[in-house]
Amino acid sequence: MKDELNYILARTVAGKQSRRAFLGRAGALGLSAAMANSMLASAVQAAGPVKGGTLIMGLGGGESTNSLDPALAASQVPFHLLRTTGETLVDTTASGELDFRAAEAVESTPDAKTWMFKIRKGIEFHNGKTLTPDDVLMTLQRHADQNSQSGAYGIMQGIESMKVDGDYVAVTLATANADLPYLMSDYHLQMQPGGGMENPADGIGAGCYKVVVDEPGVRHVFEKHANYWDSSRGHYDSVEFVVINDPTARMAALQSGQIHIANRVEPKVAQMLATVPGIQVKNVSGRGHYVFIMHCNTAPFDNKDLRLALKYAIDRQEMVEKILQGYGSVGNDIPINAAYPLFDETLEQRAFDLEKAAFHYKASGHDGSPIVLRTSEVAFPGAVDAAALFQQTAAKAGIPLEIKREPGDGYWSDVWNAQPFCASYWGGRPVQDQMYSTAYLSTADWNDTRFSSAEFDSLLLAARGELDLAKRKGMYGQMARILQDEGGLICPMFNDWIEGVSDKVQGWVADGVQEVMNGLAPQKTWLA
Repeated sequence: MKDELNYILARTVAGKQSRRAFLGRAGALGLSAAMANSMLASAVQAAGPVKGGTLIMGLGGGESTNSLDPALAASQVPFHLLRTTGETLVDTTASGELDFRAAEAVESTPDAKTWMFKIRKGIEFHNGKTLTPDDVLMTLQRHADQNSQSGAYGIMQGIESMKVDGDYVAVTLATANADLPYLMSDYHLQMQPGGGMENPADGIGAGCYKVVVDEPGVRHVFEKHANYWDSSRGHYDSVEFVVINDPTARMAALQSGQIHIANRVEPKVAQMLATVPGIQVKNVSGRGHYVFIMHCNTAPFDNKDLRLALKYAIDRQEMVEKILQGYGSVGNDIPINAAYPLFDETLEQRAFDLEKAAFHYKASGHDGSPIVLRTSEVAFPGAVDAAALFQQTAAKAGIPLEIKREPGDGYWSDVWNAQPFCASYWGGRPVQDQMYSTAYLSTADWNDTRFSSAEFDSLLLAARGELDLAKRKGMYGQMARILQDEGGLICPMFNDWIEGVSDKVQGWVADGVQEVMNGLAPQKTWLA
């Protein structure tokens, strides 16, 4: 039996027979499915990456308005574009550690106010130019400029000065920040020749793959960057993204073999999809969260009582059960959960309370006119159904929600961060400072709730320089309570990332920082 098992295992790893055929024969030989799967996974990893081929990903979250400018990325497809074509100073691993990329080392002064990034030699941009410390400096300077409209602008505001010092780029902060290296992993901060100052949307990066076809909202094609510096990544000859915003069409493309990976599998179809031969459903929990966001400076949401009424009127547990089908956990009107270091576990869970919802709605003095909540299937998987559930529970408290379903194309440019009340999602960030600085600092470009609190801002800046972890945790707890009570964020649930993946894709690693292996599937996987 052992010889036959090894023979069929070797044939499967070599791609001469299907995984399904292996599992069938292994079962006939008396192995359980779990044991056979484990053996196959170990054998594939031991065999190492297979070079060549084309990976095709079907992605929801793409629009005709998408740009190749790293500063402007605001939805899934632009995120994957940057992760596939770009290189940041550092990245974070699935376990939360620093992964050095364009920087090969980092040092700091004892007070954590000046950080020195040593720039790796031998990195080449897609246009043949060698990356230099000056390119790094200019890239950071561009994202620190408010006119760039960068999604990373919030985390760059604490920088007092930057300069090149030989092989190093020195970053000096106005106040200390022990998390600065993690902030540099923000996916917007892709290195560009000359910092992208002249033409930020030219698509020239330093990542594994370079752009050869760019049809926003339709498809994007990339070929291997021949002189990429890291031989452990980039196993495909080419990669293609097909934009398929309709979730049903995306799953159909996966089942028919047109694509190898589909993002944003809806929880309601995940279990069914897992039964389809040749497809695996991958899910991992992390920092991602599905939200409804209110502009705190726009009527009627500039009224704290109205905001509290809406927060009490949403049944979070029902959302997790009916929308996430268990693929996630209950949220608490802050963007932070236990996946983050220094999470304050003493924060009281906000309960679904129709009496309190009705009390605050009456106290708000609202005139009873419809409160328009905008949503779309691209906001998050199940967003339209989630809005309908919200409407039903709010009605029980006498709150008149009106649901307006928006088209997917243009949602991230015309609705999110533009309209005063809408459905959205956040992928989370490696550390609390980055999440808060990106979206809740009063001056952040991506402050999509228009939240402004001098006390919150002051605590955020002070926490950056607090090296005593217990004190820092206490500051984050204070910030969470301020945001929970004062902010415009309704966070009913933290989601699992769920992807549908062909059996042909090997080397998959669970990474809950962002979807599809934190956007690194094109770099780290290969085809059997």
